[in-house]
Amino acid sequence: MDLKETASLTVSPVIGKSGGPRTEDLLRRCQSARKLEEEGNYEGARDVLGDLWAGLDQRPDVGDLDEAIQAEVLLHSGIIAAGIGRTRQLEGLQETAKDLISESARLFDRLTLTDKLVEAQIHLALCYWREGALDEARVTLREALAKLPEGSSDLKLKAVANLAIVERTANRYRDAFQIQTEAAELFEQSSNHLLRGSFHNEFGLVLRKLGNTERRPDYIDRAFIEFTAASYHWERAGNAGFVALVENNLGLLLLDAKKFVEAHQHLNRARALFGKLRDKGSIAQVDETRARVFLAEQHYTQAEIAARGSVRIFDEGDEKSLLAEALTTHGTALARLGRYGRAAGQFQRAIGAARQAGAIELGGIASLTMLEELSTSLPLPTMRESYQNAESFLAQTKDAEIDQRLARCARIILRAEHERGATRNDLTNVPPANNQSNEVTGPAPADFGTTEPWKGCELEVEVLNYEGQLIKRALETANGSVTRAARMLGITHQGLAFILNGRHKTLLNVRTPVKHRRRSILRAR
Repeated sequence: MDLKETASLTVSPVIGKSGGPRTEDLLRRCQSARKLEEEGNYEGARDVLGDLWAGLDQRPDVGDLDEAIQAEVLLHSGIIAAGIGRTRQLEGLQETAKDLISESARLFDRLTLTDKLVEAQIHLALCYWREGALDEARVTLREALAKLPEGSSDLKLKAVANLAIVERTANRYRDAFQIQTEAAELFEQSSNHLLRGSFHNEFGLVLRKLGNTERRPDYIDRAFIEFTAASYHWERAGNAGFVALVENNLGLLLLDAKKFVEAHQHLNRARALFGKLRDKGSIAQVDETRARVFLAEQHYTQAEIAARGSVRIFDEGDEKSLLAEALTTHGTALARLGRYGRAAGQFQRAIGAARQAGAIELGGIASLTMLEELSTSLPLPTMRESYQNAESFLAQTKDAEIDQRLARCARIILRAEHERGATRNDLTNVPPANNQSNEVTGPAPADFGTTEPWKGCELEVEVLNYEGQLIKRALETANGSVTRAARMLGITHQGLAFILNGRHKTLLNVRTPVKHRRRSILRAR
């Protein structure tokens, strides 16, 4: 998934009680910090706070301040810590940011400053999102939205935009599409260029995914338009980092279109802009995108070098979800270079990083990719384990492409089991159709090991026995689940159930018991 492609929003008015020159000075400093945050200049925003904050590893000195000002300073300190942690890939700063923002939220809540509480919750959700904790991010954003009154406001648009980001990151593209479609008119009415740019950028990302998975070229065309609009609004807002982000996203879109030269041109521009901003984390994201382009061009050595550099940078920071993505890309490049042992190690690291981040979908994609890239070299038990992990981790993903990849991998495993371990005796262990006992009735299967290999052969019996063995293996691999086994075999759940109840009743004890649906308590009896 493409965490690299997203820009979060950080705009809200400053509040505070009038308390003399000291309070007014702090409010002005917080306003200045906010403007710099909007431009992506977190180091400058940190300098504005000055003596209030001695260092990133220390809590700001706010003990003698009015509580409302304390909360404001803590909030900005958390935003700045999260931003510096992302751009410089410094370990521990996302956790620091969560602590500071959570403390500010508690103060805002105690002071019944609802808008400021919502702002803090939105930034807290962004910290969760950066770490890959998507469930926590989703819950926090929905809690924030529930506190806001009816009608449009920048805070509401900010929460909605970031909720769409979370759903897209979780591969719930249709959910994100619905959120964006319903909110489109509200964003168009806003005069906030940061908000409008974020909306268009995120909508472009979702259209790109849906265009690829649902074979909708009109969505791809719309994605180009959305990215162009995002670039326009972010240029108006004066945020060079966000403009660079669009260049990276256009590189991904052109990669999908197999326009590799143009993709590299946009990535060059993105990297140059991020270099001027000294945004180490975003440079690593661009390098990971470039590695994907190299893979598509079959330039595997260049892909390995680019992905390795991206992994090295993400290893230094907190964003384990981005590390998991980079490790998956690096593993793919290594596999295609024939370095299978090293590739397997990187895929396993990707799974571990995803688990550490709580980003189970990324772990599923790493498991799936490992199976696709290393199917000829992995032992059968490892193949089965990888498939089961992928299916488990991606169970909640609403992505047709993922379902197709799972089905292909299931068939790879069945084919590998047959080619590596199946003998002809294995394929005749399943009794013929309609036989309720464990005894084989009818003509004995042909013995191809004799001098008369075709003696006693009956095509229908042989085909039936082979079909039964394949179904048995699929059910065992799927732990008895008919739905999963059907996916492996490339047929529907209903189709496999019909075959089991008709031609292979002896396999009914292999499947899990049928669960009868309960009648809804909401329906009239």
